[in-house]
Order: sequence, then structure tokens, then C-alpha cells
Amino acid sequence: MPPLPKIEVSTGLLRTLHRIHRQLADLQSQIDRGPRQIKAGEGMVAKASADAEEAKNALKKMRLASDEKQLQLKTRESRIEDLKAKLNTAASNKEFSLLKEQIAADVQANAVLSDEILEQFEQIDVLQGHVDKAEAELKEQQEEQAKRIAEVESRLGVLKEDLEGVRGQLKATEGKIPGSLRVEYERLIASRGEEALAPVDQESCGGCYQTLTTQVMNQLQLSQLVMCPNCNSLLYLPEDTRVQ
Repeated sequence: MPPLPKIEVSTGLLRTLHRIHRQLADLQSQIDRGPRQIKAGEGMVAKASADAEEAKNALKKMRLASDEKQLQLKTRESRIEDLKAKLNTAASNKEFSLLKEQIAADVQANAVLSDEILEQFEQIDVLQGHVDKAEAELKEQQEEQAKRIAEVESRLGVLKEDLEGVRGQLKATEGKIPGSLRVEYERLIASRGEEALAPVDQESCGGCYQTLTTQVMNQLQLSQLVMCPNCNSLLYLPEDTRVQ
């Protein structure tokens, strides 16, 4: 990049411009963070909702399975009663014995089915606990999200007002920029934002930490416009540096 022509510019002006651009960048960052916080909250609510739905589906499935087994139990109990009634009308000992064997088999099967139903009741209690916990978590996430949205919206209103105020300060301060510098300044700000300016930090560029030559330091002491030879930031002396 060709060197800039000799331009005298107040180090205080560059310092103020950099401070204002930093304020703008910080405010904009806070404003941008608000929607991201809401988006993250939406994700947590969606996850809690999906977990609650999954828990309810598991409970519903277990209840349906339990209802089916209870229906099987009632059907078999009814069949046992029918078989017992047929015992009195058995036409032969063989038929009587077959009916007794069938009744015994059904009674045994019902005993197993009853144990399975009891186990399902226990599982239903556990799953109901999962549902209650998941629904409580969902409610908490929904309440937190509502609070988060209110806080973000309230904060955004203040931040946007602050942003407009700082933009007004920037406009007023930019009016003091020498005409010979304005085009280059605007180009750098458009491409690099707040990083277009950098303070000198112990004879190094505060942006890229490139060590500055004695000539550069002398130019800065004379309030001449200097760009960092490495990162092309507009350099200025820190506030506690005495300018000759």
C-alpha cells in the first residue's frame, strides 16, 4: 500500500473515534446477542417439550398393553366359568377330565397373566413419575423463556437508544476529520470497523503487536497520520503519552 501523504491529525481525535467505534461494536454485539439468547431458549423449550411427549407416549403405550392383558384376563376368567358350568353336563368321564384339564391350564395361565399385570402397574407408576418430572421441566423452561424474552426486549429497547446516542456522537466527531483523511478513514472503517484504528502499546501496534520504528514514533509525536506497516490500522498515541 502506498504511504499516506503527510496529514496532521489530532491524536485525541483518533483516540475519541476509536473509543466511539468500540462502544458501537459493543452495543451492537449486545443487541445481536438478544435474539441468540431467545433462540437458545426456544431450543431448550423444544427439547423439554419433546422429552415430555416421549414420556407421555411411553406411559400411553404401557397403559394400552396393560389394558390388553386385563382384557385377556377377564376373557379367560369368563371362559373358566363357562367350563365349570359344562362340568355338570359332561357326557362322559373323558369329557369331564378334559374340561378339568382345560380349567387348570386357564387358571395357571391367568396366574401368570396376573403377575404380568401387577408388574405393568408398577411400570405405569414409574412412567407416570417420568411424565410428571418431564412436564414440570417443560413448565419451568416455558416460564424461563417467557422471562428471558421480556428481559431481552426490555434490554434491547435501552441498548437501541444508547446505540442511537453513540451514533450521534460518532457523526459529530467524524465532522472534525480532515478532508484529506476522510476517504481513507471511511474505506478503512467500512472494511474493518473498530479495528481500523489502534493505539500504540509500548512502541508496538496495539492491534497486531508489530514493533514500530523510531521514525513512526516520531511521526506520531508530531501528530502526523501514520498507519501500521503490518495491519494498516490508523495509529494513535495512548492518553498518557505526551505529544510534542
